[in-house]
Amino acid sequence: MSTGDVDTNVSPQGGEHGEIVHDPPDLPLDYEAFYLGHQEFFHGFAEIHLGSRRVAEQVVHEVLLEILGSWHQLLQEGDLEQQTLAVLHWCVFDRLRRDGRPPAFVINGPIAKNLHAVRNQLELTGSPGGLYEAILELPARQFTVVVLRHLLGYKTSQIARYMGLDARTVDYHGRKGKERLRGQLKLPAAPGKHKTKKGPSQ
Repeated sequence: MSTGDVDTNVSPQGGEHGEIVHDPPDLPLDYEAFYLGHQEFFHGFAEIHLGSRRVAEQVVHEVLLEILGSWHQLLQEGDLEQQTLAVLHWCVFDRLRRDGRPPAFVINGPIAKNLHAVRNQLELTGSPGGLYEAILELPARQFTVVVLRHLLGYKTSQIARYMGLDARTVDYHGRKGKERLRGQLKLPAAPGKHKTKKGPSQ
């Protein structure tokens, strides 16, 4: 092989096999940790709204690039989980707006089972269309907790970590979300739930 065929980025360890080793992207270590810890959640959230794994991957790629571009600023401003979750929300719903369609809430596999579980808990019968619309009208934190807990099946501890909240605060938003859904769908209050609930400690 002539010297003109040699890539100057070849690793000395890989030289005897002629392997070309490209330098990895220069990513901040804390961003890499964030990516590894959140990519599954981001893809799951995007897929149930967009209805396609391929489209979800495209949008999440955009989300992660957006977060990377503002990474140092996000770290300085604090509340990283809430800010990155807001970017995910915005990108997913912007894609839906551009496509001119409502969220898919994919009705297959485990998502279907989880959705039926939500309907049973709310004592809702008939078409799920009203439930979809009611979920979409929830305040941001209630919406996120209901989607993650009941449609994606995440545990409270996972939701708390992704949202940057205390577990009790997650439970509070989940409870208020279900109460609001019952009100929007004109369903009776859950049995034994008439006593006043206190809000979470912040």
